[in-house]
Amino acid sequence: MKSLIDNIVSEVLKKLKDEYFIEIEASGRHIHLSQEDLEALFGKDYVLTKVKELSQPGQYACKERATIVGPKGSLKNVIVLGPVRKETQVEVSLTDAKVLGIDAPIRQSGDIKNTPSITIETDKGRVTKEQGVIVAKRHIHIEEKDKDKFNVCDGEIVKVKVLSDRPLIFDDVVVRISPNFKTYMHIDYDEANACAFKPGTVGIILK
Repeated sequence: MKSLIDNIVSEVLKKLKDEYFIEIEASGRHIHLSQEDLEALFGKDYVLTKVKELSQPGQYACKERATIVGPKGSLKNVIVLGPVRKETQVEVSLTDAKVLGIDAPIRQSGDIKNTPSITIETDKGRVTKEQGVIVAKRHIHIEEKDKDKFNVCDGEIVKVKVLSDRPLIFDDVVVRISPNFKTYMHIDYDEANACAFKPGTVGIILK
């Protein structure tokens, strides 16, 4: 009998989660490389080594690692994410930016104009970018089919209440909608620590 009740409760909670809650993921510091910079760091005609698929379709974690160097410090063993991009972009937290000694702005991915310079190093090469470092603006990827369920539109700014052991409300969360997305909210490790994030943490959009 207890097992039956547990199963019913589990199914009800799953339905509630699917209908009302958005799963949250914490994203650590990482690097997106252009093909030109990939070859400068790892060798001519180099191809990224896929290790793990990420939640967003077509995105993956790679075996490759690099060191990022700022005016005051460096961070080693920073993961490279694939596939290659048109422009190199380094994403860090505000804490990371202090270690590096740079004033990284909070931006959406891809918005790297007038951002700080950074040097990227491996044992095979080194590149210095005149711009490209951001702190990722917290955001929600919404799959096209889910936009009506959550009553949101692309580019909308919402609040999200995180349901965790240290619950809080994140303001200024940008909604991004695409048929190529899977529905997840992304925060960085500074934000994750603030809300006691752990895998499986969910949030609810406040309108």
